[in-house]
Amino acid sequence: MVKISAFPLFLLITFGSLQARITASEPEWGFWAHKRINRLAVYRLPPEMQFFYKKNIDFISENAVNPDRRRYAVLGEAERHFIDLDVYGESALDSLPLYWNQAREKIGEDSLRKHGIVPWYVQTAVFQLTEALREKNPAKILRISADLGHYIADANVPLHTTRNYNGQLTGQEGIHAFWESRIPEKYADDYEMWMGAANYLDSPARAIWGAVAQAHAACDSVLQIEKELSQDFKADRKFTYMERNKVMVRTYSDEFTAKYNQALDGQVERQMKASVQLVSDMWYTCWVNAGQPDLRPLANFKFSEAEKTKEAADQQTWLQRLLRIRPEADDGN
Repeated sequence: MVKISAFPLFLLITFGSLQARITASEPEWGFWAHKRINRLAVYRLPPEMQFFYKKNIDFISENAVNPDRRRYAVLGEAERHFIDLDVYGESALDSLPLYWNQAREKIGEDSLRKHGIVPWYVQTAVFQLTEALREKNPAKILRISADLGHYIADANVPLHTTRNYNGQLTGQEGIHAFWESRIPEKYADDYEMWMGAANYLDSPARAIWGAVAQAHAACDSVLQIEKELSQDFKADRKFTYMERNKVMVRTYSDEFTAKYNQALDGQVERQMKASVQLVSDMWYTCWVNAGQPDLRPLANFKFSEAEKTKEAADQQTWLQRLLRIRPEADDGN
């Protein structure tokens, strides 16, 4: 496995379309859900890992949203969150290469990045985390673990696997945030999220592609159920307005949300649970492949004041950019 190469100049051409794609939706899974997924994943780790990870659980969960904050400010970030499988035809999951180098040779890097690279980029992040663990570099371990959790969670979202990512091709604009933000924020406290200890993955590449396949299989029901329910709701019953970051935004009403969630029959819960499971399994696999390093000496690690200042400044820059584009976006509080 190799790292994905630096972004060439021609990507400046495609960046606008990538940004437009993601601007249409709320941050993936919502800031709240991303933090919850990373936090819950920590508790599935074995004691040898958990001592360090639990000590830094606030960092890992709070920084789970950094990839969303960066996506408007960092060239090349946007495409790491999704893959448009329908672009590659009905047999995409059978025909797309498992690994980045083969995919790049077969399809071309510009086309791959235009249509999203999440299953390949997760493999890159897995390689990076394994190396950070092998080096016993606590700063890298924490940052990459937080980021990796984010990308894995995104790969488990059905609408991250289709061109119709926000229902814009079927007259269902807004369904993106509805499924992955409004529903989990409203119902996740009732989800059953415990699933036992983390498991070792023989093939992280096959595991992430399996997650993408499972998410993609749910796309039709995500869209079809919303369309069918909408036939019984007039606009004034289907939608309401709520304040978000001091901005009034239109969202789905409580009544419609309840009906949709019921019709999905636990789908959002299943995908969120799958996210927690795969995040912790990937972290654990990286640790095993790194030789199961002793993380106890790293437990008292603290970022320097200079690093904290830079981190805070970076996050503020990313967030300001995000809020200029989408003032109603979650600020992470």
